[in-house]
Amino acid sequence: MGTFRDPKGRLYRDGDRILRDIYPDDAASVLEWLSSPPAQRWIEQRRLVPTQILASEPGQPALLEHERIFFPSFPWEWTPGQWKDAASLTLDLCEESIEHGLILKDATPLNILFSGPNPIFVDVLSFEPRDPRSPLWIAYAQFIRTFLLPLCAFVHLGWPLSATLQRRDGYEPADLAPFLSRLSRWRSPLRSLVTLPMLLEKRVRGEARRPEVSEELSTFALKRLLRSTRKMLHALAPSVRASRWSDYTRTAAHYKSTDHDAKQAFVRGALERIRPTNVLDVGANTGVYSRIAAETGANVVAWDTDVHAADLNWQAARTSGLSILPLVADFARPTPALGWQNRECAGLLDRAKGRFDCVLMLGVLHHLLVTDQIPMDAIVEQLRQISNRWVIIEWIPKEDSQFDELCRGREQLYGHLIEQNFLQALSTKFAVRSRDQLPNGRTLWLAEAID
Repeated sequence: MGTFRDPKGRLYRDGDRILRDIYPDDAASVLEWLSSPPAQRWIEQRRLVPTQILASEPGQPALLEHERIFFPSFPWEWTPGQWKDAASLTLDLCEESIEHGLILKDATPLNILFSGPNPIFVDVLSFEPRDPRSPLWIAYAQFIRTFLLPLCAFVHLGWPLSATLQRRDGYEPADLAPFLSRLSRWRSPLRSLVTLPMLLEKRVRGEARRPEVSEELSTFALKRLLRSTRKMLHALAPSVRASRWSDYTRTAAHYKSTDHDAKQAFVRGALERIRPTNVLDVGANTGVYSRIAAETGANVVAWDTDVHAADLNWQAARTSGLSILPLVADFARPTPALGWQNRECAGLLDRAKGRFDCVLMLGVLHHLLVTDQIPMDAIVEQLRQISNRWVIIEWIPKEDSQFDELCRGREQLYGHLIEQNFLQALSTKFAVRSRDQLPNGRTLWLAEAID
């Protein structure tokens, strides 16, 4: 995984290290920028990725080493709240850089990773000296295409943010316009994001020329542009409504308070016993067990297919300051590798392989077995590839109401899904260390990998 598109340098991975070459013509200016007060302040605040200069000989390429973000994610895996937070960070850094004679030359979500619930800007080559007399932000159109128009399509048209997986440079106004009503096109912020840009495109274009104004007016115009852009970002708030799974923990009729209490006690006790450093919570929902894992000291990555549930998990992690990274991700249909030769953006499972000390799979196994029809031994094999040591897994018997609901009258197809066969499959890769049965008949298992 790496990058090669920036004319100033390239990013690549060497084992567990993230390195960046800066080509000789730009090395001095980039190193000067990295040593500047704003860059050092942003690094200290963890808004800019911590970076170490390894080599800086005059006339030679410079070599940087960046802190490795534990679990890199991509915009098409983010929740709406994460998307907006990443956009806000981009605007913040652009606005603050203006005071120091700099500006962002590009503005895309691909410049952002999440460290826990917090966005961090990782492309140190995106900052460049600005023309003090130019009132233009050249990256503005890219910010609109890659940040605001996808959010606009999500909020007003219901298009999933994950659809941007195939839109590296975002959306054009013309992509959205045919699907918007005439009235909505003239409402804010659609008027500024879709309608007016399309009308302006129809003008006869003359020779492109950058306007020049006084330095004072240039700074004023740029800051005003950023304020108006931030206003449009804030206006793109999705309607708050429960999804199918976002209220599951509270409304699940097959779970009584005694079941919840017993399940949480088992999970907390197991985590306190094994003390994992990195935990993956598969099917995390709104993050009840993600938070338990984080409270025991673990760094948590939480996958769920429900966008709203994952967003609630992210909001809770952001508020509490817990080290939890919620992502919209599907264990059964993982994000594929993307980019040139499938080597620019690693697939979800490649990023997860061998990265976690413990995997939680609570209330999700029956979905994989019945809805996705994945064989038991294949699920156990995949768990072993992801977990270096531990799994905490919940088994749902056929008599459970949720199991019955998933079968939809096809119970005869799943007669083999009994606890004995589950244990047999699990035991090929893991040794059971403890088991507990909940009052509702479900069982919880702590198992350790077999070498």
